[in-house]
Amino acid sequence: MEHRCLLVIRIRGRINVPKGVRDTLHMLRLRRKNTATLIDDRPSYRGMLQTAKDWITWGEPTLKTIRMLLERRGEKVGGGPIDGETLEALGYGSLEELAEDLHSCRAEFHRLKGVKPFFRLHSPSGGFKGSIKRPYRAGGELGYRGEAINELAERMS
Repeated sequence: MEHRCLLVIRIRGRINVPKGVRDTLHMLRLRRKNTATLIDDRPSYRGMLQTAKDWITWGEPTLKTIRMLLERRGEKVGGGPIDGETLEALGYGSLEELAEDLHSCRAEFHRLKGVKPFFRLHSPSGGFKGSIKRPYRAGGELGYRGEAINELAERMS
């Protein structure tokens, strides 16, 4: 079965979040607003996305988006950008190789030793286009957005 890579971004804060949703966001490694992570599209993750759909947005990132996030927002544990030494310890020659493995789900982002399993993003330049309390299909920002996640990630990196 072919797995797809998903980029998940938390766009709402921590106030009035039910305990079950808070636990789900914690398991997804989205502990604060404007953080993102990469997961694969397996049934257990799909259930978690549905549980937290009123606090997050997600979609399928392109290889270019994953590489851009790793370059601009990827961090080592302990601070600092992902450098050649960290890539070498992971067994990769370049960020491009790592991005390809993450995009094709051959590597899991949260299992990479020495790399933080999330990206800390800025608020989107130009602001959110819709309400952060309504679903994407209803003119808001929440929930599944497919390929449109790439444009949002570009504006937030």
